[in-house]
Amino acid sequence: MKIVVIGGTGLIGSKLVAKLGEHGHEAVAAAPNTGVNTLTGEGLAEVLEGAQVVVDVSNSPSFERAAVLKFFETSTGNLLAAEKAAGVGHHVAVSIVGTERMPENGYFAAKIAQEQLIEKSGVPFSLVHSTQFFEFARGIADEATVDGKVHIAPVLFQPIAGDDVAQAVGRTAVGTPLNGRVEIAGPQQYRMDEFFRKALAAWGDTREVVTDPHARYFGSEVTERSLVPLDDQAVLGTITYRDWLDRSGSGK
Repeated sequence: MKIVVIGGTGLIGSKLVAKLGEHGHEAVAAAPNTGVNTLTGEGLAEVLEGAQVVVDVSNSPSFERAAVLKFFETSTGNLLAAEKAAGVGHHVAVSIVGTERMPENGYFAAKIAQEQLIEKSGVPFSLVHSTQFFEFARGIADEATVDGKVHIAPVLFQPIAGDDVAQAVGRTAVGTPLNGRVEIAGPQQYRMDEFFRKALAAWGDTREVVTDPHARYFGSEVTERSLVPLDDQAVLGTITYRDWLDRSGSGK
């Protein structure tokens, strides 16, 4: 089938396009650098012609509260309208585990708004809620650094490899629309502070990790289960962080 991947040249999108292609699908990477802009509508009608599925893994260039909300509302609105006109039968979007648990977080609020547009659109849909990616661990540590020390709350944390995300999203895309969500997470659950203590050691990073119950996660305080699936129905990846480090060379 023809599957258009919005954000198809990014971290998850490029992996997804490759995996879908390996399984015989016509996977089309759609992004501003391929002539498709969901904010302006440029190229949307053309790329969606004949598409059965659209997967949206795009992301806002700014995480500032108003900017990220405008991005997801505008982009998603334009995309859904174009899908209706083209007769697309399945819209898949990647979101985050725990969005509804931290609505005060500007980015999470924007993802909630995106999901609401999708749910009300009339286009059959599937939402894939993922935990944080291994690939973002360094960024999380940098964001949590205060006066040279990494302040992390001792809450549950279950990150996942980008390859496992692409695998799960691909399976969802070629399946029947859920008209609901599926949660995905990594194979191992950690205490977040302990994860980062071990991760920084593996990176050869000498910053001290401070266990701080009030440490903020991108501006929000987190509770014990803010960042992990709430039940045992989540689909778990197979790649451990240690294996991912070894494969990617990111621990060197």
